Amino acid sequence: MSNPTQSHIALVTGAAQGLGNHIAARLLAAGYRVALSDRSLDAARAAATAMDSSGEWVMPLALDVASKTDFEAALAAVLERWGDLHVLVNNAAVTRATPVMEISPEEFAEVVNINLGGTFSGCQVMGQHMADKGYGRIINMASLAGQNGGTSTGAHYAASKGAIITLTKVFAKELASRGVTVNAIAPGPIESPMVKALVPEERLPMLLGAIPVGQLGDADFIGEMVVQLARPEAYFTTGTTLDINGGLFMR
Repeated sequence: MSNPTQSHIALVTGAAQGLGNHIAARLLAAGYRVALSDRSLDAARAAATAMDSSGEWVMPLALDVASKTDFEAALAAVLERWGDLHVLVNNAAVTRATPVMEISPEEFAEVVNINLGGTFSGCQVMGQHMADKGYGRIINMASLAGQNGGTSTGAHYAASKGAIITLTKVFAKELASRGVTVNAIAPGPIESPMVKALVPEERLPMLLGAIPVGQLGDADFIGEMVVQLARPEAYFTTGTTLDINGGLFMR
């Protein structure tokens, strides 16, 4: 691991499985030390050990993104272990597929608080630290659902992801002059446990038929795009949303 970024530290939320795990793995492969967080510390520990048995490059963290104090504790833990934090990937999210007219106020608030509120707290807490240090890269995971209103996902999920795109612009404006970029990635359907949970096997051919390129997206490729946005050379890219959706949404 002789990459120049080996002294850089990244934190990925919701990284014990799925897309977050792929993102953490790609950052590790690019030379980053990675704080791998999940709401379940046991899950984070298992994923961290599988990724780096030495424990030198990956540290597990318990982090419930619905709690701002959890972000503050996570930042403190990373600073104590490695001395700094350069990259934040706001990936953790909850998905519900409840029909729009059946969503209760409580369920709506839960999804929005985790998805949008977690992104807000992450940008606020980690963004302040990065701004104080004069350097940082924040990548927020949005979604195609936030651009087209969603298909297999619920209205609360789609609304929260659309709001993340706007929030990305807000923080990009706020932090740009202090060396911190804030960008978003909006994936379409990818090979992931979330998509498999939402789309029954019998409906998969119909989904693939609706995607212009005819196949699901690759999680490792999305991880590589995170790595590109996390690079020091990406200083001129901020407030943008990168669409990776197989041609389902074009602009």
